[in-house]
Amino acid sequence: MSRILVVEDELHLAAGLRFNLEAEEHEVDLTDTGEDALKRIAAQPELYNLVVLDVMLPGIDGYAVTAELRRLGYYVPVLILTARGRSEDVLSGFGAGADDYLTKPFELPIFLSRVRGLLRRHEWFRLGVAKKAVVSEYAFGGKVIDFEQLEVRVGDKRMPLTMMEAALLRYFVENEGKPVARKTILDRVWNVHEDTDTRAIDNFVVRLRRYIEDEPARPKHLQTVRGVGYRFVAAPS
Repeated sequence: MSRILVVEDELHLAAGLRFNLEAEEHEVDLTDTGEDALKRIAAQPELYNLVVLDVMLPGIDGYAVTAELRRLGYYVPVLILTARGRSEDVLSGFGAGADDYLTKPFELPIFLSRVRGLLRRHEWFRLGVAKKAVVSEYAFGGKVIDFEQLEVRVGDKRMPLTMMEAALLRYFVENEGKPVARKTILDRVWNVHEDTDTRAIDNFVVRLRRYIEDEPARPKHLQTVRGVGYRFVAAPS
């Protein structure tokens, strides 16, 4: 049984989500502010298997909550609910560290499918069987990407990854040495198919470079390919 934290200030919607998630045999806690959500997770970091998080909240919004969770090192999967359906808004959520998004209003079966998918995907990553799994670990340049534990290890240092970060790193590894276009990342990794500003991906890559580069400002492994996107090189010359 999974435990889910629903962060939603529209009481009728929160109650409906709780009812339907409990009907799926999940345990559900409700809160209506991002501040309280952060306190709950900080008090018991291993309690929740998923956070369902509205963007438009009183006080700090859902993007800020997600970014703060990741900054503090809490990597529970996050499903963002948003009335903003533009691709730029979706990418803002991914950039903050979310794992999936759903635009309001949404149909209940789609919501429940997304919940099941995130919970299942989290287990897949931990079991090393996620999508076209090349290996459960990938070592290069004195670093190890652990797709089971969702982390990058450098010596004794461990840096947790979100599922989206792990998925993007896996895609780069699978295409080692090949230029990967930004629009390809949108389509193949994030499932965003609309025409949008692909530069939003750059901030995401900056974060990945902090994990895998000795000098993030002068990347050797995750290289920029001008006018195209990026190339992952395991052993740069």
